[in-house]
Amino acid sequence: MSDHKLTATGRKDEGKGASRRLRHAGQVPAVVYGGGSDPQSVQLEHEKTWVASQKEWFYSSIIDLDVDGKVQKVLLRDMQRHPYKQLIMHLDFQRVNQNEAIRMSVPLHFVNGDTSPAGKAADVVIMHELTEVAISCLPADLPLNIEVDLSELKLGDTVHLSSLVLPKGVEIPQLKLGPDHDVAIVVARQGRVEAEETPAEGEEAAAAAPQAAADEGEGEAKGDAEGEEK
Repeated sequence: MSDHKLTATGRKDEGKGASRRLRHAGQVPAVVYGGGSDPQSVQLEHEKTWVASQKEWFYSSIIDLDVDGKVQKVLLRDMQRHPYKQLIMHLDFQRVNQNEAIRMSVPLHFVNGDTSPAGKAADVVIMHELTEVAISCLPADLPLNIEVDLSELKLGDTVHLSSLVLPKGVEIPQLKLGPDHDVAIVVARQGRVEAEETPAEGEEAAAAAPQAAADEGEGEAKGDAEGEEK
């Protein structure tokens, strides 16, 4: 687990008007809840928070949130973004109990795919069916990500959830639901080969078309002539 720090200050003004004023002042309204304590409204500096939000750890790691000098260990549970501007509108943080298991979705990092037998083959496509996985563990065991080694991947191979090498203390709750939930995360498939018309075939088709039209016209003319004789 890797700890990361954010700094916040408490706030008492709540409501849409107060949140709007905070955003205009370059602040992000947020709330901290859980852990057996009352919810607390806080605010964070937008620029520093935006920079942190570009990092993977922001979404899948324990964060040391310093609120007015008091550090609380939290997880990001929700982030509201502006529809088209680079603005964070609101954040939800959940306090963490170090003695209670948490459930989190962590990213999957795929490595050695390019150097695998499947990756070296020109006609094979490596499909990533999942990019993250839901895990359960104590906060101290929370990994930043889970690595998926594809060095041995060959055409026709499928990597399932049960194939993941998990860090100590980490489990995937979904696998307890039965074999049907052991879904694929990577599949090496045959690439689709487009059927292309060869030049010879194209030339033959082009030459045959005028001849076919001529034969059709000749047949119609012959039929008209026979009709007149009758």
